[in-house]
Amino acid sequence: MSYIKFTKDELINLEFSLSRELIRTNRAGSYASTTIIGCNTRKYHGLLVCPMDEIDGERHVLLSSLDESVIQNGAMFNLSIHKYPVVFEPKGHKYAREFFVDPIPMLIYRVGGVVLIKEQLFSVEEERIMTRYTLFEANSPTTLRFKPFLAFRSVHKLTRENMYTNKKYEKAANGISMKLYEPYKPVYMQFSKEVDYVHVPHWYYNIEYIEDQKAGLDFQEDLFVPGYFEVNIERGESIIFSAGLTETDPKILNELFDKESFSRVPRSNYLNCLTNASQQFVIRNKQKYEITAGFPWFGSWGRDTFISLPGLTLINGHFDTCLKVLQTSSEKLRNGLFPNMESGEEAVYNAADAPLWYFYAVQQYLKFSNNTEAVQQNFYPKMLEIFEAYTLGTSFNIHMCDNGLIYAGADNAALTWMDVKINGIPVTQRRGFAVEINALWYNAVCFLLEFAKRIGDNPVAEKYAWLPAKIKESFTGIFWDEKKKYLADFHDNGYTDWKIRPNMIFAASLPYRVVDEDIAKSVVDVVKSHLLTPKGLRSLSPKDKDYIGTYEGNQESMDRAYHQGTVWPWLLGSYVDAYLKLHGKSGIALAEKLFYGFEEEMTRHGIGTISEVFDGDPPHNPGGAISQAWSVAELLRIHYTIEKMKEENL
Repeated sequence: MSYIKFTKDELINLEFSLSRELIRTNRAGSYASTTIIGCNTRKYHGLLVCPMDEIDGERHVLLSSLDESVIQNGAMFNLSIHKYPVVFEPKGHKYAREFFVDPIPMLIYRVGGVVLIKEQLFSVEEERIMTRYTLFEANSPTTLRFKPFLAFRSVHKLTRENMYTNKKYEKAANGISMKLYEPYKPVYMQFSKEVDYVHVPHWYYNIEYIEDQKAGLDFQEDLFVPGYFEVNIERGESIIFSAGLTETDPKILNELFDKESFSRVPRSNYLNCLTNASQQFVIRNKQKYEITAGFPWFGSWGRDTFISLPGLTLINGHFDTCLKVLQTSSEKLRNGLFPNMESGEEAVYNAADAPLWYFYAVQQYLKFSNNTEAVQQNFYPKMLEIFEAYTLGTSFNIHMCDNGLIYAGADNAALTWMDVKINGIPVTQRRGFAVEINALWYNAVCFLLEFAKRIGDNPVAEKYAWLPAKIKESFTGIFWDEKKKYLADFHDNGYTDWKIRPNMIFAASLPYRVVDEDIAKSVVDVVKSHLLTPKGLRSLSPKDKDYIGTYEGNQESMDRAYHQGTVWPWLLGSYVDAYLKLHGKSGIALAEKLFYGFEEEMTRHGIGTISEVFDGDPPHNPGGAISQAWSVAELLRIHYTIEKMKEENL
C-alpha cells in the first residue's frame, strides 16, 4: 500500500485536487510539475521545463501538458482537464479513481470497462519526461490519442498566438520533433511503439492558471497543439511516451523507464519523502554544483544555499557534494559579498548575511568531514577576504564600527533575509545593526580565529584575538533589555526596534553563542511564547499592531504579509538548536513533536515535500513555493540532531 494516496472522491473534488501539486526534477535543474489531476494552475507548471543556456539561462516551459483520450467503439473520452474562462474543459478528472505516489506517481482512470494506469517519471540525468500507459482492463478494442500542448516560453512569461511560430515538424523514431522558435532546442516526442501522427496545427486560446489569477498576475495564455498521435493498445500492454531535448531509441524506453523507476528512493514513509525531496535541490550543471532555493520559481540564492547545505548534504554523508557546492559558491564572491539572488545570467549582491552564513556552512563542513586541508585550500582565503571586506567596509555601507559590530544599510536597500520590497520600498528595511547579522558575525569571527590557530596562522589569530569579547560586550549593550527580557531586532542612529521577531533566535542557536545562557533562555522563552507554531516560527508576534496572520490575496498582499507574521519552517532548525542547548535530552520530546508535526504536509500543497511558508494564524495553511530547500533541509537536520542526541545519551 502506498504511503501517499488519494481517493476518487478527493480527485474529482477540484477544490481539493487543484491545491495539491507535484514536482519532479533532474540534476540539471529541469523539472515536471502540475497538480495531481494534471490540470496546470500556474505558468510555472509543465511536463518538460528546462534551463535554456543558449537563450537566457532561465527555465523554459516547452511541453506544457499532454491530453490523453481513450477511444472505444467510435466514442472518445478525454482524460485531461484545462481551465478556460468560466469553465473546466474537458472534465477528464471525473474518470480518475486513485492516485499513488510510491514508487513513482501513478494515476488510475476508469472509463466504462476500461481501466488505464498512468505512471510518470522525470529522468535523473537528462531532460526527459516519460509517461507509461498500461491498459489494465478493456472489454473491446482500444485506441489512445495524445495531443501535446506546446509553449516554448520562459517560466516567468506567458505566450499568445503569433505569426513567428514554426508549425513544421520533423520525423523522429516513433514520433516527431518540433522547435517553435529560434534559438530553442527541438523537443522530441516519441513512443515505445509505432504510432500514427496527424498534423493539424491549432492554437488553444485563453487557457487560465488559477493560482496566478489569485495573485493578481497575468493568467491567460494560448498554447500550440501541432496535431495528435494515435496508437492501438492491447489489454495488459504498456506504452511509453517520451518528451526530451534529444532523440532516443524507442526500443530502450521500456528498459530506461524501469531502470529509472527502480533507482528512486521509495517515498514509503515521512523521512523517505523528505530525503527524496532534498535530492531535488542539488543541481549539477556542467562543472557547477548549486542549490535551487525552491520550486518551481526560485533559482540559486546565496543565503538559502549556505543555510540548506548541512541538511541537504552533510547529515547524509554527502561531504563531496557539499564541498563542490561551496567551491562553486566561492567563485561568486565579489567585494566580500555573495549573490542574494541569481536568475539566469543575472545576479544581485545585496545580502549582508549571506557571507556570514558562508562561514557557518564551512564550519559545518569541517565539523562533519574533519577535512582541514580542504577548508584551508578552498575556503580560508575566502573567509579572510570576507573578513577584510566587513572590517574595512564594502557595498551598501556594510562595515564594522568601533564597537566591533556590523552596520549594514543604504537607502531603499533590504539587506537581510527579510528583504521583500513593494514599489521599490522595503517592507522591513531593518537598517543599521541587525540582531542576526551580528550574531552571525560573532560566530564567523570566532570560527575564523579558531581555524587560524588550527592551521598555525598565528598573525591573524593574535591580531584579532580581542575582537570576540568586544563584539559580545557591544552586542549585549545594544540589543539586550533587562526589563523586556528579549533582544531588539535592530538599532540605528539612536532608534531601537523592539518588535518581537525570530531574528533573535540566532543569538542563542549558533555554534559560537554571542549571549550568555541566561539571556539565551529568555530569548527562547519569548520566541516560544510569541512566535512558535507547529509549522515554524512567525516572522512577527501576533500581538504586534503590524501583524498579518494570513499569506493570501494578490502579490502585494502576500508581499506585505511575507515577513509580518507569516510562518517560516526553516527557522525551526535554529529554534531547536537553541532549545536543545539549554534543555539537553529533556528537550527531545518537543523537538520530535515539531518534526513529526509536518508529516501531514506530505499530502498537502507540494506532495511529499515542505512548502516555503505557512499562515501565521491557525490552521496555518501552506503557501509560497511548493517545495523549499531550507524548509526540507532544516527538518532533516532536526531529525539528525534528535537521533544523534539519543545515541549520545544511551
